[in-house]
Amino acid sequence: MAAGIYQFLPSIQEIDAFFLKKGKPSGKRVRDLVQNSLIQLRHQIANKTLDQAILNSPSRESFLEWILENFKGLQRVQKVINATGVVVHTNLGRAPLPKELFEELLPRLCSYSNLEFELETGKRGSRDTVLRNLLKNLSGAEEAMVVNNNASAVFLMLRTLTAGKEVIVSRGELVEIGGSFRIPDIMRESGAILVEVGTTNRTRLSDYEQAINENTAAILKVHPSNYVIEGFTESVEISKLVKLAKARGLYCLHDWGSGTFYQFEQKALQNYPTVQQEIQKRADIICFSADKLLGAVQGGIILGSKAAIEKMRKHPLYRVLRADKVTLGLLESVLEACFEPESLKEKVTSIRLLERTPEEIRAQATQMLDKFFPESDSGWSVRIEETDSRTGGGALPELPLPSSAMVISHPRYKAQEIQNWLRSQSIPVIVRVQAESVWFDFRTVFEEDEKVLSETLRLMLKSSILEQAEET
Repeated sequence: MAAGIYQFLPSIQEIDAFFLKKGKPSGKRVRDLVQNSLIQLRHQIANKTLDQAILNSPSRESFLEWILENFKGLQRVQKVINATGVVVHTNLGRAPLPKELFEELLPRLCSYSNLEFELETGKRGSRDTVLRNLLKNLSGAEEAMVVNNNASAVFLMLRTLTAGKEVIVSRGELVEIGGSFRIPDIMRESGAILVEVGTTNRTRLSDYEQAINENTAAILKVHPSNYVIEGFTESVEISKLVKLAKARGLYCLHDWGSGTFYQFEQKALQNYPTVQQEIQKRADIICFSADKLLGAVQGGIILGSKAAIEKMRKHPLYRVLRADKVTLGLLESVLEACFEPESLKEKVTSIRLLERTPEEIRAQATQMLDKFFPESDSGWSVRIEETDSRTGGGALPELPLPSSAMVISHPRYKAQEIQNWLRSQSIPVIVRVQAESVWFDFRTVFEEDEKVLSETLRLMLKSSILEQAEET
């Protein structure tokens, strides 16, 4: 049977033609990846580990589809144009790295450095001394440390300070965030004993008070991340939890999720507290992500009491979770920029995007629209609409940021078909589908991407490209 199957294996020329129809890239690297896919395919046929449906009904088409799917899994992370309006888009790499700061850092990363070497003494040093000093000076915290992400920060905090002891958390804060990261699961793995108080929508200070006993180690406050409870609700402010914890000799721990040293001018974001303000509430530990509102690389920032953080630094787990030189270097650059808030939005990409005004976004969208004049009988409808962007990334999930979008539709094509075609381009364009139309929210479209976006839209509006996609 296996010998007969091999006759259906496509040639490289057939694969090239098939990839071309599917709008996939070509070149030596693609050819090498396809060759490797063919080797893997032959291996699976020989060992009878290939999908049974293909083995039962082999055909050139089924093998071409298999190779295409396998190729998709081998493609490298690539640039996309984000036209969703979600600034810190978890699926699109969260905060875009600040280009100017990264370019300044690059020479240090591409050579040897004094990462763990004291130039004055010639002895081994600590890799995060500069970062700790920057964080302490910016925030006013007693001590600081950095790990590879905020999930690690929460785990290390609980493992070090509360293992084997009870930790009190409101039921309304037992959240799950991206990648199935659940607070109850991380607490169990850390060795902490979860004590739930209150209800999903209402938790009072008295609920915490009544749950405290001789085995209680801490009260944990958790940012709700990507969801909001509205209506008949009640929660307890971190400052009141701090007061209660200190009176009972407990830790008060705050998983803040997303923090910033920058006071936003954007009206919708003005009430979001800065790290400096949040640290004044005196929780023993506060931790948050470096790649959300802060706009840096992925990392977990931990601030708070010197005694608590020193315990965490001495724990064996810290070496497993510590940040590398790229993370430390780029985070240093962003934190240094935070000392000059008046120029921060020019240097940090995500802050610049969040601070964009509705007027400048509409002007950009209108300028793009003016480049296109679909023929009256083409069926294409293109217009500008006011819309709402989102911060994204687990920060202020329901907070609308006024924006403008270019809205495109066609009576013959479903919005999903247009969206799929845009996503299949050599530089994919990621959009929103809303009310049977495709929405390009320009809050997150970079000026340097306008030329590529313009060429992609011109190809779509001025040709029969979607008919070609239908045929394939």
